[in-house]
Amino acid sequence: MKILVSNDDGYFAPGLAALVEAMKPLGELTVVAPQQNHSGASNSLTLDRPLMVRRAANGFYYVNGTPTDCVHIAITGFLDFTPDLVVSGINDGPNMGEDTLYSGTVAAATEGYLLGIPSIAFSLAQRGLENLEAAGKIAHDIVARYQRMPGEQPMLLNVNLPSASLPYKGAAATRLGKRHKAEPAVKASNPHGETVYWVGGVGAAADDGPGTDFHATANGYASITPLQIDLTRYEQVEHVRAWLEK
Repeated sequence: MKILVSNDDGYFAPGLAALVEAMKPLGELTVVAPQQNHSGASNSLTLDRPLMVRRAANGFYYVNGTPTDCVHIAITGFLDFTPDLVVSGINDGPNMGEDTLYSGTVAAATEGYLLGIPSIAFSLAQRGLENLEAAGKIAHDIVARYQRMPGEQPMLLNVNLPSASLPYKGAAATRLGKRHKAEPAVKASNPHGETVYWVGGVGAAADDGPGTDFHATANGYASITPLQIDLTRYEQVEHVRAWLEK
């Protein structure tokens, strides 16, 4: 199996190195990751300038663009083969609930999926790198399980790995939970006396009951949430059609 590995924390990130080590026994790896940290980049593509692919001393390739750029360029032009699987991560911090809409880690996997390739995003449920070795072992197990039963259609999976402080109980199939609205923006002044704003922190979990990614990771499980891309609100299509006919 040929595996394309990417992330959003940058090609130098410890989480990426941990994921590479975890994937080595499972296939032939190629790493194409951002040159710099692009957390929160979502599915953005760089369209206003050309991009370059360079190779680091450790053999990883890096791109002066976003996570989506990395996977898109790798699959559509840089590589002379089509990967069998795209994996992204391991992100330093959670991507649960609405986080998935903003996450560069999930975006890298999403781009692989949009290009017809099964893709898996891996994130730590809590920030901090002390869990990386254990998290890598769990990621290895999940990909090995996928290899044994890949399914008929490509899958896009969002995986959050539990804290090292909890006894690991296994993996659970989950749905996305929901957060409360974000914390207020932080207002400050720059050295020129101009008002600037820092985006506030994420809100606490609002829907974190049994079956959600929040509940699973809080109880020692790795959450595995299958994602889809269709954002259509089907039950409102007829309503919109009705007011167009007025």
